[in-house]
Amino acid sequence: MLSEKSTLSQFLIETRRQHPEAVGDLNSLIVDIALAVKRIALAVAATPFSDGDSYGLTNIQGEAQHRLDAAANDIIVRSTESGGHTAGIVSEELAEPHQISGRYQAGKYLLCFDPLDGSGNIDVNLTVGTVFSVLRSPRPGEPATAADFLQPGRNQVAAGYAVYGPATMLVLSVGTGVHGFTLNPTLGEFILTHPDIRIPASPNEFAINASNSRFWEPGVRRYVEECLAGTTGPRKTNFNMRWIAACVGEAHRILMRGGVYLYPQDRKNAAQGGRLRLLYEASPLAWLIEQAGGRASTGRCRILDITPTDIHQRVGLIFGDAAEVERIEAYHADNGNGGEDDCLGRDIPLYGSRGLFRSA
Repeated sequence: MLSEKSTLSQFLIETRRQHPEAVGDLNSLIVDIALAVKRIALAVAATPFSDGDSYGLTNIQGEAQHRLDAAANDIIVRSTESGGHTAGIVSEELAEPHQISGRYQAGKYLLCFDPLDGSGNIDVNLTVGTVFSVLRSPRPGEPATAADFLQPGRNQVAAGYAVYGPATMLVLSVGTGVHGFTLNPTLGEFILTHPDIRIPASPNEFAINASNSRFWEPGVRRYVEECLAGTTGPRKTNFNMRWIAACVGEAHRILMRGGVYLYPQDRKNAAQGGRLRLLYEASPLAWLIEQAGGRASTGRCRILDITPTDIHQRVGLIFGDAAEVERIEAYHADNGNGGEDDCLGRDIPLYGSRGLFRSA
């Protein structure tokens, strides 16, 4: 029987007992990921004391890269490639899937991750995190190709994130709900501190980057305007607006306190298809949110139903309280929903239903 004093390893063993057919490979991979998280936590804590310029680099997607991005990427690859559990690895920092070299045995799982989400926060000592997804390889025992990773998020067998804050937490789902483990630095162990996490009801918080408001679609604009209207508006509720600039931090707050997060596709990022990467940001967070009783969507369709067309494909992402996300989807539908193309936001309307403060 699990208790709030259970370690991550004890949790995984107990969960495996519920599946006699399992041989422990997934457990071992998660333990390898947890070891990487411990190492990254130490690196993050040491960053203010490290030498050298943090910036001046770009990753393969042309984005600013902190030196710790590359370091975290290397830590996760080194920690997970040698155990014989992975057939391939996809990362935000790698142009192509990392091939399991000949000296290591290829396993039956595919690992996708963003090694350091929110790394722009490092220099101001704010929240950063790691997010990961585990899929089954369609060709177990063989080195994975990019095509092997192009699976919808509903195929995930595990997903999680680590948040490096006042305490390091690992939040995990293996398909049996969402469970939070806090790193005890004295023991060096992740301890189960938040079993069976459920998104709290009665949300009164939303997170969005308001500086992009001029690019928003009508459905998003309408939703935000109604929230900002407070008790005098149609929602009859005062909402607080948040923005951490780290998707992992936003997800963690919503799992702990409720609310909704919006990083939608808009006219600013329409050419990219959105801002967040589907395989290793949107899909794992969507899986966690749904396992905790919430909903995750592009605003038009369920994130976990989208089959990727590229390992670095981007999408809009809205997640959190199920009723709030459904409300936003309804507002999008009011402006037309044209099927699969519209689901991925390829046909963004410039105008539509009036928002609360718009004139007729």
